[in-house]
Amino acid sequence: MKFAYRFSNLLGAVYRQGNLNFSRDGNVVISPVGNRISVFDLKNNTSETLPFSTTKNITCVGLSPDGSLAIVVDEDGAAVLVSLITRAILHHFHFHKPVSSIRFSPDGRKFIVTKENVALMYHAPGKKREFNAFVLDKSYYGPYDETTCIDWTDDSKCFVVGSKDMSTWVFGAERWANLIYYSLGGHKDIVVGCFFEKDSLDLYTVSQDGTLCVWESDTELDGLILKKSQDKPKLPRQGEEEEEEESEERDKVEGEEGEVIRGKVETAKEREKKKNVRYKMMSKHFFNKEGDFNNLTAAAYHKPNHILVTGFASGIFHLHELPEFNLIHSLSISDQRIASVAINSSGDWIGFGCSRMGQLLVWEWQSESYVFKQQGHFNNMASLAYSPDGQYIVTGGDDSKVKQGWETPGLKGRCPVSSLTPHCVNKFLVTNVTFTSSGFVIVSASLDGTVRAFDLHRYRNFRTFTSPRPAQFSSLAVDASGELVSAGAQDSFEIFLWSMQTGRLLEVLAGHEGPVSCLCFSPVQSVLASCSWDRTVRLWDMLDSWQTKETLPLTSDGLAVTYRPDGQELAVATLNGEISFWNPHTATQNGSVAGRHDLQTGRKETDKITAKQSAKGKSFTSLCYSADGESVLAGGQAKFVCIYNIKEQMLIKKFEISCNLSFDAMEEFLDRRKMTEFGSLALVDEGAGDGDGVSISLPGVRRGDMSSRHFKPEIRVSSLRFSPTGRSWAATTTEGLLVYSLDGSLVFDPYDLDLDVTPASIRKQLRLQEWASAIVLAFRLNEKALKQEVLEKVPHEQISVVCGSLPDIYVEKLLGFIATCLEKSGHLQFYMTWAQNLLMLHGQKLKNRSGAILPTLQALQKSIQRHFDDLSKLCDFNMYNIRYAVALSKQRGLKRAAEEETEDQEEEDEELSEEMSEASLEDAEMML
Repeated sequence: MKFAYRFSNLLGAVYRQGNLNFSRDGNVVISPVGNRISVFDLKNNTSETLPFSTTKNITCVGLSPDGSLAIVVDEDGAAVLVSLITRAILHHFHFHKPVSSIRFSPDGRKFIVTKENVALMYHAPGKKREFNAFVLDKSYYGPYDETTCIDWTDDSKCFVVGSKDMSTWVFGAERWANLIYYSLGGHKDIVVGCFFEKDSLDLYTVSQDGTLCVWESDTELDGLILKKSQDKPKLPRQGEEEEEEESEERDKVEGEEGEVIRGKVETAKEREKKKNVRYKMMSKHFFNKEGDFNNLTAAAYHKPNHILVTGFASGIFHLHELPEFNLIHSLSISDQRIASVAINSSGDWIGFGCSRMGQLLVWEWQSESYVFKQQGHFNNMASLAYSPDGQYIVTGGDDSKVKQGWETPGLKGRCPVSSLTPHCVNKFLVTNVTFTSSGFVIVSASLDGTVRAFDLHRYRNFRTFTSPRPAQFSSLAVDASGELVSAGAQDSFEIFLWSMQTGRLLEVLAGHEGPVSCLCFSPVQSVLASCSWDRTVRLWDMLDSWQTKETLPLTSDGLAVTYRPDGQELAVATLNGEISFWNPHTATQNGSVAGRHDLQTGRKETDKITAKQSAKGKSFTSLCYSADGESVLAGGQAKFVCIYNIKEQMLIKKFEISCNLSFDAMEEFLDRRKMTEFGSLALVDEGAGDGDGVSISLPGVRRGDMSSRHFKPEIRVSSLRFSPTGRSWAATTTEGLLVYSLDGSLVFDPYDLDLDVTPASIRKQLRLQEWASAIVLAFRLNEKALKQEVLEKVPHEQISVVCGSLPDIYVEKLLGFIATCLEKSGHLQFYMTWAQNLLMLHGQKLKNRSGAILPTLQALQKSIQRHFDDLSKLCDFNMYNIRYAVALSKQRGLKRAAEEETEDQEEEDEELSEEMSEASLEDAEMML
């Protein structure tokens, strides 16, 4: 079995902190999640996590205008230049201070970085050939406090910077004669956003207290005059002119790192002499305030449509049309602080990020509907389970929610919005979740004393299992038939059995003398294995009056137990860091693995002992067998996940699930630079955790939530599961749901390759209509695009002949490739014909290698099942439409027939009335 698993996707977390960005076409949202970047394609409904990470949590992301480059900066100021096309890191750089914002110029030639009270302008990478990708051009000094926001003019001539000192500074990107800098006031709180009007120097500034200032400039963009060196006066005569030249020389200091431009206060004579750009406040507007808790926290402006979007700390957002300040829309999307706002290029979609809830929303304001609405578990995930076909993952978390809908990486983490709504809201955390064998029922256990079953057809809770006395369920298992549901209590040391059909309690299994930590049903027999803190594993026979069949003694407290897929072996993890393997039929131990030293835990900031000593008390808390049963996956209270070979009883590979230093227990040694005589500086709380800080203006007067504090969660792995296909495995961690897969599309692994195997020779075989040899050569070269081209060139009527003439060694490889193509290709019948002919002609040979080819067959079944579900929904929809059309046509036909009958009756009545009138006239004539 291959062990080249690579990080594939991060699910269960969509936003943590930082700024959101839309792609150039406006269909993709780029969101920072911890120390990684997730890309959500709203058009194709897929998600992808870029295969790189920073050392700490990401605070700001700058996207180039063409969408090919991104600059990612973490909390410490460490920057990474990333290519969004190749998903590769191009350059590392360190700003040495935390960066508040970053923005590329519209022409893509420069970008601005603000840190502390300085704005640094760099040459954009890729526009010039240089060794260093980040070349400093100018440094701009002006604000007295930290900078908060940036915006550029459309022609990249000027930029504006907002600051916490309530001032806004306009700087020239070039040495303009009539604009070097300009300072604007007018606010009484922190400037949150500053925006230029389209093709103009007019400004809008927004502050945290909900104030909007509209500034008008007396100069157009074309009126900026480039300063030349010969513009200086030749003969300095009076002292005032000499002081002017000296001040200009102080303003411009040439150095190795670029120009330094400092803001200063000009005298009245200087302002009269120079016809500089001037600003005038045209109007001031105020948003509706409801107290200090409703501070304005984020703002974005769409220049072509003149729409201003503002988000508040209470979860409300407003849409205004500028400059008239007309309210278009107002809505409350959450009860938490909106941390980031972004607008796509067309101005139709607005993205919102809520850091406390871990929520990401995309709102279409014209139709007033959600395009994208996701919220991960805003607390730790506790457990996960794969569906039997490996297509979906269900997770349970400490936030008392169960979420179903994380799709596996074969579809790039497709995330349907409808399936991400929580199916149950328990009062306490969800400790375990699992699927039944049918795949249509999810069962969850919680500490509130209930076990709930959910129907995935109707998305409702159709069964709730409870115990006679209140109990806290910490473990859960469902048998292979889906009829028996068992849950173990951690307070009463009992195991409860219910019937899925009736919902009644069948039996209470007693015998353990400690909390039941884990339960597992045998996949081939009606035997339940229970692991407890009383240092025993008990095997309960479900067919023989629920009696104890065997009792396996352990050397320490049992933490996890799992059966091998064939049911012939049992793996148990204990508190002393060992994994023991047992034969459940003979109750004998086959071997053990000492994994205590493989965890390599880090030292927490509050630990009084070293990491080496602390690792002696760590152990594995989650176990899972691989699909073939030859290895076992183990994880626990550490940042490593280990794979062990059972037969050799040795460590095969270790996976580091995170390198984020924002988590606790990541480093082996504490940073001595943070150690003082009073203790570690890392333990000093810096204020509120929402990013605004705690500002103390007067004695006894405090603003901000004083109950909010910074904290560093500890890295740990709470649950592990292998996919039924064997191509991937998933882990619930402090970061979220991490998926590792055998992604072979990016790996060039040719076999039987020689000089004659070239794309030209393969296409020559296609021209000669030698289909089988062309397929063999394409698979020897092992290029995906070429293999797909060769397969699709084969005529449909020749598929059965080609499949029969293929060598046996290429049948399995071709079948796996067809399973991969079937997921994304629209040629459904064509690839289904290939699969059918391969299975029919080589079925007996494949049956002899069923163990090795099982993951390929399961992947093929998963692809076919997905297409079946999609097509069946479409067919049902079309069938209902056809029925409706037929009924409507019948109704119209009956109506038309009734109208015709009415017309005929009216004609008959008219004829009858005419006859009667004629008869009456004749009678009258006769009487006369």
